[in-house]
Amino acid sequence: MKMISSSFLILAFALSAPLARAQDAATQQQLDKLSGQIQDITDALAVQNKHIGDLEQKINDLQDKLNQPGGNNFANADDLKKLADQVQQIDQKRQSDNDQILKELERLEKSLNVSPGHTSDPGATATANPTPTVSPYATAPHYEYPIKEGDTIGAIAKAYTAQGIKVTTKEILKANPGLNPSSLHVGQKIIIPQPQ
Repeated sequence: MKMISSSFLILAFALSAPLARAQDAATQQQLDKLSGQIQDITDALAVQNKHIGDLEQKINDLQDKLNQPGGNNFANADDLKKLADQVQQIDQKRQSDNDQILKELERLEKSLNVSPGHTSDPGATATANPTPTVSPYATAPHYEYPIKEGDTIGAIAKAYTAQGIKVTTKEILKANPGLNPSSLHVGQKIIIPQPQ
């Protein structure tokens, strides 16, 4: 009986030794895998720390540049005051020029209203034989047309074309910058460009 139990013990020990080695190998493999992952994380952390250090250095450099007084890229209060004065002078000159232009336009309008061959009759129609005039608003000879009740730019263009003066709606609008075709009012004078 002693023999059977010692054989059994030897057999159990022989069978358990490879099983224990297999468990040790699997445990060792898991430990190696975890060790590799820890090393990868440590390396990535080192790279991130270096990147953060570089960014901190750049931020410090930018703060130093912002705190430097009087560099070429910085404006002080005197520079801003000079610039504001220059802008104000330019605006005053612009306003003065605008006033002069308006006075000259009024003078030209008055001289056109009294020129011979010019009709100031608001009842004149597109079928009348218009006299070409030179406008301060256009560089080429043109006709002036006073708007009547119910007129549209398209109807005016058709009426002139019917009289042998070929003109398009687009040409009329181009000769009258700022003209709003949807808000024409009676008596308003518009320019009809003379065909070239």
